[in-house]
Amino acid sequence: MVAFGYLVVGLAAYLLGSIPTGFLVARTRGVDLRAVGSGNIGATNALRALGKTAGVVVLVADGLKGFVACTGLCALVVGLLGRVGVPTAELPTYRLLAGLAAVLGHNYTCWLRFKGGKGVATSAGVFAALAPLALLIALAAWLVAFACTRYVSVGSLAAAVALPTAVWLTQNDLVLAWLTTGLGVLVIVRHHTNIRRLLAGTEHRIELRRQPPTT
Repeated sequence: MVAFGYLVVGLAAYLLGSIPTGFLVARTRGVDLRAVGSGNIGATNALRALGKTAGVVVLVADGLKGFVACTGLCALVVGLLGRVGVPTAELPTYRLLAGLAAVLGHNYTCWLRFKGGKGVATSAGVFAALAPLALLIALAAWLVAFACTRYVSVGSLAAAVALPTAVWLTQNDLVLAWLTTGLGVLVIVRHHTNIRRLLAGTEHRIELRRQPPTT
């Protein structure tokens, strides 16, 4: 019966993570985010295609999916299972499962033929709940890498390496450490097209200052 609890928590978190935020925000403006820019439904492509406001909305919403899956949703489902007499494991175990399922839902959403985002923002939300100190270290790595290169993808790849490293160094939890390592590898794999563009010199930079008009 404990396995049933894992199934319910995992499925609920997957469905929450699978909400294609970027796709839905873009559709309100008559844009199919999969057909513009990089074709990705994440915050970076939303920023480029729809502007700063839409990019921030998608970023925050995708992050909240991971955070809520590990906190409110997880506690709610476990509480409901307990009320109907279903045996459950310890809440921290379910939180780890919920975090993984939410990221997988975002990356492979069932609503878009299992083609979703790259999992950076949703992973950040997960670790805001599970390992906030490690997340701050990864955020610092993202900021430094982005400031030096102006490539969002480079920042994301730096964070994907820094986060599991920070978890291994700051957390006394082997399961969490291995989970973080797996998610970091997944983020890197999901950036394979960005890596190819970086190597080819064709990756898009984010310019923070408006360029002066040419005459």
